[in-house]
Amino acid sequence: MKILLTSTILFLLIFIAPIYAQNSWTWQELNPMPEKVSNNAVAAAVKDSVTYVYSFMGIDSTKLWSGIHLKAFRYNTQTNVWDTIAPVPDNLTRIAASANTVKNKIYIIGGYHVYANNSEVSSNKIFIYDPQSDSYSQGVNLPVAIDDQVQVVWRDSLIFIITGWSNTGNVSSVQIYNPALDTIMQGTPVPNNNLYKAFGASGVIIGDTIYYCGGVEHSTWKNVNFLRKGVINPVDPSDITWTNPATNPGDKGYRMGAVVYGNTGFWIGGAGNSYNYDGIAYDGTGGVDPLDRIMAYHAKSQTWEVDTATPFSVMDLRNITQIDSNQYIIAGGMLPGQAVSNRAFLLTYTPPPVTGITSIKSADNIKVYPNPVNNTLQVNINGTVDNSTLKIELMDITGKILIDEKIAGAIITYQLNMREYATGSYFLRITNEKEQLINSYKIQKIN
Repeated sequence: MKILLTSTILFLLIFIAPIYAQNSWTWQELNPMPEKVSNNAVAAAVKDSVTYVYSFMGIDSTKLWSGIHLKAFRYNTQTNVWDTIAPVPDNLTRIAASANTVKNKIYIIGGYHVYANNSEVSSNKIFIYDPQSDSYSQGVNLPVAIDDQVQVVWRDSLIFIITGWSNTGNVSSVQIYNPALDTIMQGTPVPNNNLYKAFGASGVIIGDTIYYCGGVEHSTWKNVNFLRKGVINPVDPSDITWTNPATNPGDKGYRMGAVVYGNTGFWIGGAGNSYNYDGIAYDGTGGVDPLDRIMAYHAKSQTWEVDTATPFSVMDLRNITQIDSNQYIIAGGMLPGQAVSNRAFLLTYTPPPVTGITSIKSADNIKVYPNPVNNTLQVNINGTVDNSTLKIELMDITGKILIDEKIAGAIITYQLNMREYATGSYFLRITNEKEQLINSYKIQKIN
């Protein structure tokens, strides 16, 4: 199978070594961040046709309340270089915020400040970072101040802020931020019990369904192993049907990173015990170490796979950001021994081969143009794939699926309307009916 390599991927393969393999995942270490930082909010955006990874706020290597800061760093995926940008313009330092990209702007939401007497206050603020102008603005305040929340993007349009901690305990609120209108609407809250309410959980959206996993319930300060599911009504996105699937990972996770590939959600790293901002367990057992584990949940089959042999272990993650259709970056976090890290890793996922396929379309027969694209992206597939059905998916840089179409595997000219999408990077993926990858492309949208 031939895979198209973008300029970003080519650079990383040439200049970064070694590569650590782990079944379907490979880990490559990037140049280190300017400073060690953990519990930082991480997201990606495009500037001048280059994908950058951004880190906002967090705690430094002292792991003291005074080491919590508002600093921001930026990584150029083409040059493998980090630099420092202007800090988040808040009046209180913060950790445990989350950041998401919508239409190529980054929204930094929530978090909490620690005072000298170790009292804490959750934040209700939203800061908006524009990579084009390298500037911040402030959005509307959240009705419910929040930190350590689950935060996911739906259809490159709405940010769902789900449960989390608010000053005195876990909340059941689901706050939905509309960046286009700078407004908040209330979604159907999660059920008001410890199966659903949690801080330090993390999640993904697959199609119109939210999946979030792990976290801590307040009554005992213990990690939980529940996977929760929320189905969004696309006609009214504030209408969410919450259920607790019968299957769950069978293991606990706190401040894991979560990413999505196709119909599979992955939870990476994290810890098996809950801890304070300094990495010391709430239950008095001492320092907590990260898990060398990746858990995969396959939404279609509702089954789990757990791999406990990752080459690196990282916890205290707020976000793992996606830079290509199957590539993700971890920046900072805590390593074993509660060591705050300046290490950055590129994770590449290779789907396992599917057996029983007699013929796979050669990627040489697929043409995708123009790229960059303004209005219409054309996909030409010259030939057949055993009369099978092909699936074409268009995703944004957060991995959210914007277009999901099935087409016949004969001679095809297929057009995607790109007019409504903002300038930036998108990923096009073509698979067969058994979801085996045929090819993937990085698409640059211009206006």
